[in-house]
Amino acid sequence: MSEIGVVVRPARAQDLDGVVACSAALFAEDAGTRDPSLNIAWPREHGAARFAAAMDDPARLVMVADDGGRIVGHLTGSLSGPTAMRPVAVATLGSMYVQPPYRGRGVGSRLVAEFRSWAREHGAQYAGVTAYAGNEGAVRFYLRHGFATRSTVLETAL
Repeated sequence: MSEIGVVVRPARAQDLDGVVACSAALFAEDAGTRDPSLNIAWPREHGAARFAAAMDDPARLVMVADDGGRIVGHLTGSLSGPTAMRPVAVATLGSMYVQPPYRGRGVGSRLVAEFRSWAREHGAQYAGVTAYAGNEGAVRFYLRHGFATRSTVLETAL
């Protein structure tokens, strides 16, 4: 289970079940404990179609961490811009998950490195990611990888 055996690569159609499982785990572990407004069943109900469409879209990215044919992590990303308001291309890291036994072994770092490389190759000048403020581990991880807090979103239930 060392990081040496884990291959980080673009997702393929046969990886969909593993990507959906990772996304479901992310929703249950992160959003499910921090955001009562999210449908934590979304990955199982809609993920396969969404991820399959992303794999065919050059402006979107789906990466996997593959340990001998077993998907142990994923990352999604997308490109936007430039626009009149923000005249630069931006890459957004949409979601990332690494199964707990693989954390601290460099797998997440490799996924982020591949995302950043993909973003640069596609002309992005900036990259962004959103993490729950309460997920201090994720915030620390992204700060270590060069992301910085630029804005804060505040919400309340009505």
